[in-house]
Amino acid sequence: MWASFIAIGLMVVASLLISFARTRKNGWVRSILSLIAFLMFLPILLYMLVSIM
Repeated sequence: MWASFIAIGLMVVASLLISFARTRKNGWVRSILSLIAFLMFLPILLYMLVSIM
């Protein structure tokens, strides 16, 4: 149960980070924020698999 809550929280943070990067930033800052949000999807995937099993 806790793994699914962590995955949901990370998904919210990643979505907010992507939204912030696309609306407010330009250039290399946007790229770095998007990369950080994308890399957050790896632990989200792992927590999702743990919560399914």
